Amino acid sequence: MPIQAHDIDREHSPRKIILVFGATGQQGGAVASALGRTGWAVRALVRDPESAKAKVLASLGVEVARGDLSDSASIRAAMSGVYGVFSVQPSSGQGDVYGVTDEQEVRYGTTIADIAAECGVEHLVYTSVNAAGPEKTGMGHFDSKSEIEAHIRTLDLKSTIIRPAGFMELLMLPGMGLDKGYFLSFVRPDQTAQVIAVQDIGRIVAGIFQNPDRFVGETIDIAGDEITGQRLQDSLSRAAGKPIAYSRFPDSLLRQNSFLDRLAELFDDGRLAGHADIPRLEQDFGKLLGFDEWLAGPGKPLFEAALVAENAPIALR
Repeated sequence: MPIQAHDIDREHSPRKIILVFGATGQQGGAVASALGRTGWAVRALVRDPESAKAKVLASLGVEVARGDLSDSASIRAAMSGVYGVFSVQPSSGQGDVYGVTDEQEVRYGTTIADIAAECGVEHLVYTSVNAAGPEKTGMGHFDSKSEIEAHIRTLDLKSTIIRPAGFMELLMLPGMGLDKGYFLSFVRPDQTAQVIAVQDIGRIVAGIFQNPDRFVGETIDIAGDEITGQRLQDSLSRAAGKPIAYSRFPDSLLRQNSFLDRLAELFDDGRLAGHADIPRLEQDFGKLLGFDEWLAGPGKPLFEAALVAENAPIALR
């Protein structure tokens, strides 16, 4: 049966504190929100408690702790008295938004795990990527996550690792052509790839913390739906109320851009296409958002903005 708020084991119950990293970002924000809804006390490590995003968190009842991923003392202080930790780090795959190297991401991720073990944290949930695993991908921001995963498994620390599929939100990035009546992406018309809404990552993480005995020690691929290029064309056209022609990124573009080319190869070999058992996930965590449902609901503002975006470069990192 799906996990419900009333199913929480009292031993791991509401008002115990979960420290959430990245709470001003997409995944961390979704996790903080879901944890709050299921009764946990949430603490967030932020660099600037006076920032607009931090103030929004505080207004929602999140305890805001000043700190920085490069400052171990601030991480240790923020972990004082917490039951659990949700760990996510900025990545070089996010381009110049954070200016983080792959080496820094590994250092941040392993440091959080080490301090969690030192502080006696009872449960750490680390979010990785569906392409992670023992075989290197050749993409630093994916292989960094494999390295963090491997380190966590060496520690005397109860942990769960999740590997999300591609975010539905990333399909709405500028430069994909929606403003011009077409859509470009990595999958071929008949090729299947999994996707997930960010808010469902939050729901799944909350469910994992609620039922540690079921999920400690597990590495779980997560997704909410499967799409193909043809389905993207159909769904986007229906949502837009006009034809949206789909095509895979042209080979000429892939040849010019090694980053995009390697991502396309990882879709073709299956590692970025996703491996989640969606029916099993829905048994454990309840109904997850399908792509069409997301387009009509939480994704609608992003979709509408993408339909009117002006000429913008492809921004996939």
